[in-house]
Amino acid sequence: MAGPADGSGARLARTRAAELDAAAAALGVHRVVRLGFGDSGLHPTRDEDCLARRDVEDIALLLAEILDEERADVLTIYDAHGGYGHPDHVQVHRAGTRAACLAGTPVVLEATLPGQVFRLVLRLLRLLGHPLGRSAPYGTDRVFADPRTITHSVRVRSQARAKRAAMAAHSSQRRGPGPRRLVDHLASLPLPVFAALLGREWYVEQGRLARDRRGDVFASLRAGRPGGGS
Repeated sequence: MAGPADGSGARLARTRAAELDAAAAALGVHRVVRLGFGDSGLHPTRDEDCLARRDVEDIALLLAEILDEERADVLTIYDAHGGYGHPDHVQVHRAGTRAACLAGTPVVLEATLPGQVFRLVLRLLRLLGHPLGRSAPYGTDRVFADPRTITHSVRVRSQARAKRAAMAAHSSQRRGPGPRRLVDHLASLPLPVFAALLGREWYVEQGRLARDRRGDVFASLRAGRPGGGS
């Protein structure tokens, strides 16, 4: 939820688009493509244009075209729970999985967190009455991934400054009614603290058993066995 000064509807959409461009620039992203679907919110309404209500195949076809154009070797999507359960994140998982199949993208990585720790945090926040504790729409038992399924643990401390800048760019996500939002707390952390907390990222590679954890998102490509082996 945005703050009152951010407006709503088309005005908020323009704000969020500008924030996306700023975040992409901070990360060095060379191309941003907007598919034009509306935000579904935690509890989708009857708006047929919102992402969560669109047909997965229609979304996948659009994304597959982009993957073909970019000749993508790796696609990152949300995990099967959509992280903490946001309906749009779940839809990204479904459509991304299908798009990779259509485009023949060899490696699909589901961005995630070790779910057990996050579940404990959410339950504690709920007991304390913090609104973040109620932010998982499908319940705290369905958030992120079983640690035993995680295939990649990637150190990104060297990119902490860019990551923090990208997070800070989403100003409308940082303000709103009620208690100070988590994203605002994180984006405001001193860089050494930010790097210590968010200097590692986790992924589940589709089609590969988690016999070990790789530290490089391109490791399967170099091994010549995308989706297989250990």
